[in-house]
Amino acid sequence: MVALADYPQIAAGKVRQLHAVDDEHLLLVASDRMSAYDHVLETPIPDKGRVLTAMSVFWFELLADVMPNHLVAADDPRIPGEVRGRALLVRRLEMLPVECVARGYLTGSGLADYQRTGAVCDVRLPDGLTEASQLPEPIFTPATKAAIGDHDENVSFAEVAAQVGAERAAQLRDLTLRVYRRAAEHARGRGVIVADTKFEFGLAADGSLVLGDEVLTPDSSRYWPADEYEPGKVQASFDKQFVRNWLTSAASGWDRAADTPPPPLPADIIATTRARYIEAYERITGRAFADWLAPTE
Repeated sequence: MVALADYPQIAAGKVRQLHAVDDEHLLLVASDRMSAYDHVLETPIPDKGRVLTAMSVFWFELLADVMPNHLVAADDPRIPGEVRGRALLVRRLEMLPVECVARGYLTGSGLADYQRTGAVCDVRLPDGLTEASQLPEPIFTPATKAAIGDHDENVSFAEVAAQVGAERAAQLRDLTLRVYRRAAEHARGRGVIVADTKFEFGLAADGSLVLGDEVLTPDSSRYWPADEYEPGKVQASFDKQFVRNWLTSAASGWDRAADTPPPPLPADIIATTRARYIEAYERITGRAFADWLAPTE
């Protein structure tokens, strides 16, 4: 039986690691680690890696008619039993150096940019918007890909065009918004607002664009319950914003501006975060998380 150690690790990020399977395939393994504010927290969230993987599989399958993706299988003999349920067998791609962010609502770094300049990534927005305002239409707000410990930086469309070419940049913008609109429509029908999300694209051997990495998970997206939506305030969420909110609260005792790592997460925050991730999966997919693939020996 194949083991994870049989596949050389070729990359590792804040939450995932990438292993070489053969010349055409990779193994994308999601951990239970949580990252926030450019830190990898010392406290894992049980089952988080499985939720991320299950959610990505759902979205890759749903969106396959909109955009080809790199998923080969989630349950395959080439996937080691020890990581079954939190690993994907995927096609090798030449990944593009851009975080392709779509925003339908104003929050996070987008709100901060808007309050400072009236725009996000050089996209001018109407006056008078506030926390969680719905935008007139979704916008493409790309960012750089940051190394562990560094911060993704919002960049303009012109900067993306300078990096990958004007034609490719236009493709990335159009596909990002197309995929986002389709996903947001589905989620809204399930009672969930996708406020924003990020995608990563790569090139297949024939030069065609392919959707890669994870997709529309609670790590890469902001999910808000539609029945509680109220602009002008921070929204309830099914994503890691819950952890961010605790870290910046008086309860954590952590100064984000200080050169110190965040504190361990308390048991109630761990349990609530796990429950919210699972609820996001079950609401969006209509499936029971208990039915998702479990590890095997």
